[in-house]
Amino acid sequence: MRRRFYLYAVLVAAAIAASASVAEAQNYPWCAQYSGRGGGAMNCGFTSFAQCMATIQGAGGFCIANTLYQPPSKGSAPAHRSRKHSHKGS
Repeated sequence: MRRRFYLYAVLVAAAIAASASVAEAQNYPWCAQYSGRGGGAMNCGFTSFAQCMATIQGAGGFCIANTLYQPPSKGSAPAHRSRKHSHKGS
């Protein structure tokens, strides 16, 4: 019974994620294909294979590479600045 609840919760979460606008599609390299009636659901919101596998554990399904994944270009990510902290001696 508990397993069925978790599966239902995962499928509901996947359905909510799938209802997001196409323009807001997730761009991550790994997808979870959940098992279920009618083919289950797919969630392409994983940054690593291990993260995907941990998510589907107990729910059923498998992980596949996202064939639509495109890594962000170097110009699109904001530059990270390192903060210099001054430590005054006593």
